[in-house]
Amino acid sequence: MLPAADRIRDLRQLLNQYSYEYHVLDAPTVSDAVYDSLFQELKQLEAAHPSLVTPDSPTQRVGNELKGGFQKVNHKWRMLSLNDVFSIKEVEAWFGRISKLAGDSRIDFFADIKMDGLACSLVYEDGILTQAVTRGDSYVGEDVTANVRTIKNVPLRLRDSKRCADFLVGRTEVRGEIVMLKDDFEAINQRQEAAGLPTYANPRNLAAGTIRQLDPQLVADRPLSFRAYDVLRDKSSEVPTQEFAYDALTELGISRNHQAKYLPNLAAVEEFIDQWDELRHDLPFNTDGVVVKVNDRQLYEGLGIVGKQPRAAIAFKYPAEQATTVVRDIVIQIGRTGAATPVAVFDPVVVAGSTITHASLHNADEIARLDVRVGDTVVIFKAGDIIPQVESVVESLRPADVAKFDFEAALKRQYSDLEFDRRPGEAAYRLRGATSEILLKKAVEHFASKSALDINTLGEKNVEAIVDAGLVKDMADIYRLTVADLVELDRFADLSARKLVKAIQAAKRPLLERFIYGLGIRHVGIQTARDLVEKFETLDGLQAASIDELLAVDGIGQVVAESVVAWFSDQDNIDLLAKFKRLGVEPIYERLTGGLAGINFVVTGTLATMSRDEAADAIRQRGGVFQAAISRETNYLVAGDKVGSSKLSKARSLEVPVIDETQFIELLKESK
Repeated sequence: MLPAADRIRDLRQLLNQYSYEYHVLDAPTVSDAVYDSLFQELKQLEAAHPSLVTPDSPTQRVGNELKGGFQKVNHKWRMLSLNDVFSIKEVEAWFGRISKLAGDSRIDFFADIKMDGLACSLVYEDGILTQAVTRGDSYVGEDVTANVRTIKNVPLRLRDSKRCADFLVGRTEVRGEIVMLKDDFEAINQRQEAAGLPTYANPRNLAAGTIRQLDPQLVADRPLSFRAYDVLRDKSSEVPTQEFAYDALTELGISRNHQAKYLPNLAAVEEFIDQWDELRHDLPFNTDGVVVKVNDRQLYEGLGIVGKQPRAAIAFKYPAEQATTVVRDIVIQIGRTGAATPVAVFDPVVVAGSTITHASLHNADEIARLDVRVGDTVVIFKAGDIIPQVESVVESLRPADVAKFDFEAALKRQYSDLEFDRRPGEAAYRLRGATSEILLKKAVEHFASKSALDINTLGEKNVEAIVDAGLVKDMADIYRLTVADLVELDRFADLSARKLVKAIQAAKRPLLERFIYGLGIRHVGIQTARDLVEKFETLDGLQAASIDELLAVDGIGQVVAESVVAWFSDQDNIDLLAKFKRLGVEPIYERLTGGLAGINFVVTGTLATMSRDEAADAIRQRGGVFQAAISRETNYLVAGDKVGSSKLSKARSLEVPVIDETQFIELLKESK
């Protein structure tokens, strides 16, 4: 039998070869079962001989959870974006410009399908993966190495190649896109639906959100892929053409698109663009266009850069799919930074394969530019086949009585007790006197409050400490807190840290109405949350509710309905709910069928045995309704000490029975 070191080496080489055949050549020579069996043997050998484990082993893809977020990294060479063009006429104009600059130089091209993913740079030193960095602002990105190592088709060691032997020495940088393939995305959404969870919006957002998770194990559980489009070396002559770069990628074991093609002239470029207009829909990944580059790398570099775009490359964008619909309302959502963002709510419409019911209108200037009004027929499109937007208004279909939308008047109507400022030079109206940090602290305090999730160890001072320390960026982040995080803060000793973490983890399955109330949706108190839960029963059902469906709920008026739709239309809030689910928070719905079902109570004065909130909870737990004010629908007024005469007088005038605390307690006992 081979010594362990030799067996481990041979297993690694064979597994890397099988991975190359599967991910790069798309021609596997063994079954998954064979691969898995050999992989398990390698894991067992390395566990028995830990000194033989190396960073490039196939078993070392998943690292430890990151603490403190992602580190910033300077790119050695800028990760430039491309200039977009939208017609063949613009392609021809681009060719004319570079032809003048190129002089007598022959211009040929290399083209590829433009992938809709997250741009990323992989750095290999002497053939070993050492770093993975996102595009960022083109100069500085974020180090996501631990997460990228989990992507199965990213080689931890470049494949040995005689043709590209120089690339295994020194620094080799590979650039590409992290994507989620359509089939993988559909499989994830099918699992979400089967589990009763909301589905994800699109592969690009899911891929980008996944790669920025702080726990590599979570990333490893998602089927991400890497598709390369470039390779860089310190000595540029080692990569003479774009075509050679793609051949080198295959030699080195890096996945790349095999639709990429050498194109000798402009006519061939136009033919390539036309060919993929329809065929792109059959690709395994989402795309919105084609990338065309000057093939000769020396000429490519010589043509220079304008702003963030190289002159020698363009991204041809195919026209976005469009559809028309009618705007039913424009609601305003206050985001985490205090900015007031208008959202157009319209009749459901299918665009680029998905059903769209709302789109951000960004700010008051954008509403004015479009002159979009409630009742208008609008053209909806997906920018880059991804984000739904209102493109234009079909003015000829505008009803005669439709008024121009007044942003400030809408703010005053929807948020009558708040004040907003619009600072010089800014497009957004913002909540006066509020910062994102102040809003975050208030949101977390409310989420942990007694009527919400009742995390009694997470009071004002503790919230202030964890937010100021940067441990919590949103409400969901409290579920990521660890004892190790907290004991670093002045307020916490080991015991208090453990107590807080335990209390938070114990609140992972709150009652749905308490969770909804805790989200802090404006105008939604605990009773309104209960009414919504009784109608829609699930968070998904409430999230999908239209304004008309909300208005059909007893006690829900226009202001509350608009507020709910606005909250669930905000992308930050959509992302927040998805984050809660990823962290294992599962609100539960309990149908109330107690003996007080259908009976309405108002409580006034001071009770000796319970607080007002406790009385309200007791009523709701038995199926009753806790009302804030007496009406003709009130069945009982519970009167404690120090009751004002006005409520007693109103109860008498409406013939509402008045009971004392003792009688109330008896009712509670009888209704269990």
